Amino acid sequence: MLTAKQHELLHFIQERLDTSGISPSFEEMKEALGLKSKSGIHRLISALEERGFLRRLPNRARALEVLKVPEAAKATTPVRENVVPLRKAPPALKPIAANDIIEVPLHGKIAAGVPIEAFEDHNNLAVPAALLGSGEHYALEVSGDSMVEAGIFDGDYALIQKASTAREGDIVVALVDGQDATLKYFRREGQMIRLDPANAAYEPQRYPADRVIVQGRLSGLLRRYH
Repeated sequence: MLTAKQHELLHFIQERLDTSGISPSFEEMKEALGLKSKSGIHRLISALEERGFLRRLPNRARALEVLKVPEAAKATTPVRENVVPLRKAPPALKPIAANDIIEVPLHGKIAAGVPIEAFEDHNNLAVPAALLGSGEHYALEVSGDSMVEAGIFDGDYALIQKASTAREGDIVVALVDGQDATLKYFRREGQMIRLDPANAAYEPQRYPADRVIVQGRLSGLLRRYH
């Protein structure tokens, strides 16, 4: 049986997810329930998690999922609780919460110029989920200026969706000869692959198709200002 505050918080979270797809912040939950501190919200959420009504999504900040809701709006009397499982929408149809943060692998640097040695595993980068689409992603730090006319600058973080194929004109991570990685526009020229820069100072790079492996497509960019 849930307390009145647990009911109130659960319904507030569910209502916010239904209307906007965005988990409310702890500050918003505190204000909605009239509590003096966010520590009370943490306790309520932990209690709802233990009862199986709520789940925190891993690797995401403040991202909550309601697993089930009680039929009654309140539970102030010791009445047996009748729980109704919550119908879940297909993942592809769920809006992405604007306050979701996902950690993706950061694989060192990639050239936006001539190919450089292929990247290696390094650490993780926290990324707003709204910048990512479906599928697996990783991040690369851009080195060089050959993609500046596409708005990609030295020091940016390129967010890459893992993929082994590309459409004409996609910006891709291309691995050349199994050891050099570069970020370029992907084009086909007969039996050749052309990797185009976005900087008039650089020439396109042409390789036989069997020398080029697509390792991902550009999904988004992060930029830090110092």
